Amino acid sequence: MNVRMHVLRGATLLALGTALPPAQATNGYFPHGFGLKAKGMGGTAVAQSHDAFGGVNNPASVSYAGNRWDLGAEVFMPRRSATVSTPMGAMEVKSGKDSFLIPELGFTTRLSGKLSAGLTVYGNGGMNTEYPAVFPGNSNFMCSSPTTCGTGKLGVDLMQLIVAPTVSYEVAPGHALGVSPLLVYQRFKAQGLQAFGINNPGTDDSTGVGLRLGYMGKLGDAVTIGASYSPKIAMGRFKKYERLFAERGDFDIPENYALGVAFQVSPAVQVALDYSRINYSGVKAIGNASLANFGNGFGASNGPGFGWRDVEVVKLGVQWQLNPQWTLRAGYNQGTNPVTSPDVFLNTLAPGVIKSHITLGATYSLSDKDELTFAAWHGSKNTVSGSAPAPTSIGMSQNGFGLQYSRRY
Repeated sequence: MNVRMHVLRGATLLALGTALPPAQATNGYFPHGFGLKAKGMGGTAVAQSHDAFGGVNNPASVSYAGNRWDLGAEVFMPRRSATVSTPMGAMEVKSGKDSFLIPELGFTTRLSGKLSAGLTVYGNGGMNTEYPAVFPGNSNFMCSSPTTCGTGKLGVDLMQLIVAPTVSYEVAPGHALGVSPLLVYQRFKAQGLQAFGINNPGTDDSTGVGLRLGYMGKLGDAVTIGASYSPKIAMGRFKKYERLFAERGDFDIPENYALGVAFQVSPAVQVALDYSRINYSGVKAIGNASLANFGNGFGASNGPGFGWRDVEVVKLGVQWQLNPQWTLRAGYNQGTNPVTSPDVFLNTLAPGVIKSHITLGATYSLSDKDELTFAAWHGSKNTVSGSAPAPTSIGMSQNGFGLQYSRRY
């Protein structure tokens, strides 16, 4: 027990010292999956317990993950672009900042016969863009006339770090309930929005506390089911941006939930299917329509937002135990696009419009305690067009890969 407590304490310190993860954007601004095993299987994880990322995937899975820790990093490479017609002509611009290194950390331990604990550190984000100054006079393209342009580079940067200590209890053989308090720190910066009365105030941050609940149940030897739920997390306001986000700078984390099932179709092959929903519309800064609320003024409770709809995602994954050393994975992730035509113009700042991903992954066992996991994925380009206040189209695609080292003890 003392050894486990020392490991848990060390993992907590490492989590608190981890650099804030750069922005991601896949299923809206949530990643397509958490943990590299899940990322290689299309993001499926709700009914699986093959790593220590239960704090984000399903807290109840900690009961069956064993004593282990997982440490890794991924390289995330989004490609964002916008084409805008202005009084100075139509112009396509591409966002910079197209390569990010993102760390990840998970830890689990069994405290007694039925009680287990863990720690997960993960990030959300995705409202990350940096378009160059493209007009004479150092003005950017987000303008309706030469006198209302912003100046300099245009873009936003949202990052969220979530530390999730987890407790899970096996209430009956093969059935567990879990809970993860979510300790959240988020950071935001915008530039080039002088046209909206935001004169590059710099970086601001806020904090909040949330919760994730989970259930996992084994229906015999071949079928496992799972469910995970996190209510909306009330975050502190971005005071420097109270004239940008609805409700005077309020930017909460949306309610989200997931259901999953995993089938052991043979001793070597498992197939998993997850459904998840992210209720972006419940956060006014994200869900309020942009043009329809423009006259109410930025920062008002009913002021403009990004107009994002709720996102529904179906994830399908398969893994094959090829031999004692190698496990191979593949997956597909299909989600809905949160951005519709009336809100395209403002979403040049946050073009999180990808709908589909294909994924691959593998784990190599170095020994009976140590393993290396690799995953790679591609988010197919999706483009959305709108006509007001200027003809605009936005598009995004992405690639990513990562490596994770895991150790059981």
